[in-house]
Amino acid sequence: MKEIVTIQVGDYANYVGSHFWNFQDELIGLAEDPQADSVYKNHDLNMDVLYRTGETQQGISTYTPRLVSINMRGSLGSMSSRGTLYKDVAPTTSDIFTWTGEVSTQASEPRKKNLFLQRLYEDENLNMVNENNGSSSEDQDKDITECLENEVQFWTDYSKVHFHPQSLYELNGVWTDVEDFDNYGIGRDSFTWASQGEEISERLRFFVEECDHVQGFQFVVDDSGGFSAVASEFLENIVDEYTNTPVMLYAVRGSGSRASPQSRNRKILEELHDAISFSRLSSYCKLIVPVGLPSLSKASKFLHIEDEKHYHSSAVYAAALHSISLPFRMVPVGPTADACSVSGAVDFHGLIQMLSGQGRQNMVSILDVAMPTPALTGGQNAPSLLEHFHPLTPMISEDGEDIQAIEHLTIHGAFTSVEGRRASVCEVKDTVDAAFQRANTRPMFSHLSVALCPLPIPLPFPSIFGNQVGKHGKLMSDQLTNSSSKGSLDVHSIPMAARLRSSSAVLPLLENKLQNLHRYGITRGAAGAELLRSWGFGKEELEEMQEMLSKMVATLCPPQLSSDSD
Repeated sequence: MKEIVTIQVGDYANYVGSHFWNFQDELIGLAEDPQADSVYKNHDLNMDVLYRTGETQQGISTYTPRLVSINMRGSLGSMSSRGTLYKDVAPTTSDIFTWTGEVSTQASEPRKKNLFLQRLYEDENLNMVNENNGSSSEDQDKDITECLENEVQFWTDYSKVHFHPQSLYELNGVWTDVEDFDNYGIGRDSFTWASQGEEISERLRFFVEECDHVQGFQFVVDDSGGFSAVASEFLENIVDEYTNTPVMLYAVRGSGSRASPQSRNRKILEELHDAISFSRLSSYCKLIVPVGLPSLSKASKFLHIEDEKHYHSSAVYAAALHSISLPFRMVPVGPTADACSVSGAVDFHGLIQMLSGQGRQNMVSILDVAMPTPALTGGQNAPSLLEHFHPLTPMISEDGEDIQAIEHLTIHGAFTSVEGRRASVCEVKDTVDAAFQRANTRPMFSHLSVALCPLPIPLPFPSIFGNQVGKHGKLMSDQLTNSSSKGSLDVHSIPMAARLRSSSAVLPLLENKLQNLHRYGITRGAAGAELLRSWGFGKEELEEMQEMLSKMVATLCPPQLSSDSD
């Protein structure tokens, strides 16, 4: 088995991660539920790739994510940093003999669990309320979904997963407001690897050393502020200690997380942060996937996203990450290939080589999603599946052709358009092949992974589906588009498609970062030169970043044809 260790750094990264692990937990629960659809029982996915088995001090068996999560102190809401499997032991002062003066204790009130967490952990107060009111399970679920829509403050508020005590790490420091922790320099000043890095390394080592063969690190970082610097330090250490283990990095940020700069200085700071952050993070990974649109509300006509809610946007990004990660844990196809429920298994190394090692050496990938995926059609005039993808990577070119493009598609839980049943692996393959045949352009190379198992929608999933989306994700054409939205009580699963592509369409994003680094940080008299010095960056280091970005741009630029006069 080839295990994956997941790392989440920063507040928004943990919002995404909370939804991601909820999907996995739901799959595990449905596989054990005798009343659940058989598609969840024979999904041919090896969950041990992401999870570890263990045992509590009381001898109770556990099954927890192989995860290291890093965030600010106080970011866990009502959850303990030791997770939910072990009870915290209150510290005592009975063994302190060196102080003879008076001792005063200051303790903050623990945060109260919301309705969802009370229900999840069978809180006595909630049970009492239910008994007094005679409320039904359906009424409780409605109250819970309404509560989450209006009251989510922390990523733990909607997490239904048990975490290992080694998983959740809170950074020490003065920064308690994530809105103030908003640039690379602050992160670099507030975090030093010498003071806290060894404890973080030990937590990662705990998960790695018990693996048989680690296929890679799935690294999710909130790159919108100071956590970029924390992640860079962590990544540098990972590269040094785990030389041959690839890192696949998702740089995520929330929709609408930045207001329009109120001043030129603020604009310069943000542009330099983005350039520095991208340069540093990309230098320590094999593949980087920028994720996070300024607005998600227009990304799909089937979704109703409130951009200001991280709880909403992170659910979409987590669904895409779930789909892309499916091939890493697919059970390899055996002799019964025609009847299998998965096809196209690939590991970290294979995917990274596919996207960054064929033809031109490109390490930046675009993430697209079709959520939910429309029924497969084969008609000549019907829109193909390929036309339903929406990019989740910002600042990419919408038009233009790239004959050297490389793509990896994952499709799971798709329906046929005729009988309305789930499409077989072969039917999905045939439909995609037909779509490429009809397309005006096609990538140089395309890899397809298919699974029958759809994306399960757990109870704490936000109400973001339009009223055209049916119970199992089928799109109902007879429903009119309006402002109403559905959640987990109405939609139990959806078909999904996600795509990673290496394409020159990402050039605008790369050119923007290169130009801003040169304009504001390197050119003579640059307006941000002093700011970068205060962040600890010298001229040589900045020029190295500029050279690396220049190479990325040059790699993707189409070859220039010689003129007749040459």
